[in-house]
This record gives sequence, C-alpha cells and structure tokens, in this order.
Amino acid sequence: MSELATLARPYAAAVFKRAKETGSSEKWSKALAFLVSILSDSSLSAFINNPKVSNERLSELMLSISEGQIDTEGANFLKLLVQNRRLNLVPHIAKIFEEYKAEDEGYLDVDVYAAYDFSKEGRKVFSAKLEKRLGKKVNMNVTVDKSLIGGVLVRAGDKVIDGSVKGQLQHMQKALQ
Repeated sequence: MSELATLARPYAAAVFKRAKETGSSEKWSKALAFLVSILSDSSLSAFINNPKVSNERLSELMLSISEGQIDTEGANFLKLLVQNRRLNLVPHIAKIFEEYKAEDEGYLDVDVYAAYDFSKEGRKVFSAKLEKRLGKKVNMNVTVDKSLIGGVLVRAGDKVIDGSVKGQLQHMQKALQ
C-alpha cells in the first residue's frame, strides 16, 4: 500500500500543481473520482491487467469510456498513465490529490470511527473540538464500528487519535505483557 502511494505521489502532485495553475481543482477532483469508479469494475480491471493488451488498445478503450467525463488535459493524463502502465495507481492518485486540495483549501478530511452514531448536536460539538485540536476546519466522515465497544477512533491524515475502549484495552494488554 505505501509503495503504491509512493508511486502515486508524483502524479498527484503534478495534477494538483496543474489544477492550481488553471483554477480547475474541482474539475480534476470530479475527473479522478470518475476514473476511480470505472476502474473499480472487475471486468475492466481484468482487461487492464492483461499483459497481452497493447497500450494503444487500452488507451482507446479508456478514452472512449471517459468521453464527455474528462477534458483534453484529463485525456492526456489518462494516456500517460496507460503508457506507463500505472492505471492501478488512480485510486491512490485521487486520494493524495484530495489531501493536497483539502490542505490548500484549509480543511482536513477526517475519518471518525465511532462505536455508536452521533446525534446532530453531538456531531457539531465533536467537529468543533476536532477543529480546535487540529487547527483546521474538518470534514468528518463518520463510520459506525461496533467492534470499538465504546469511544471513537479518529484518522486525520497521518494522525491517529484512539479514544476507543478497544484501543485502551489493547494498550493495557501490551503494558501487561
């Protein structure tokens, strides 16, 4: 996973730089999300990963599928990925691009795993506390995970805040060993 992210980072940085230059971050965000969605199809994935399929044929297929969804720059980027046999990096490129975009716009995407769902008011209060602690506006994606037993687990970029009962029990177990 980290190897793929390492390979994807220069592509994401180049796309983000170009998006900043042209003021087209939202367009690139939508184009990358579209590519991620079509590449998640298992039959297309088998075709892409087939070494007998030529780059030209793969490029033609991808461009025909993407027609009307990506512009000329997006098509050129897609051709580059096909030429370098890096289509498998698209989900990682999109994720890193969104991280760059969020940082640039002054907000942070935060994944919150909670043992129970938040109430409307609880979500607002927790979001405000996270914003204060992280020093940025946050965009919370909440997932209910009953295995946490209680509390929350927060992933904000490279930071992890584990306030779950499960995490505390695991920490106690390690301390006792």
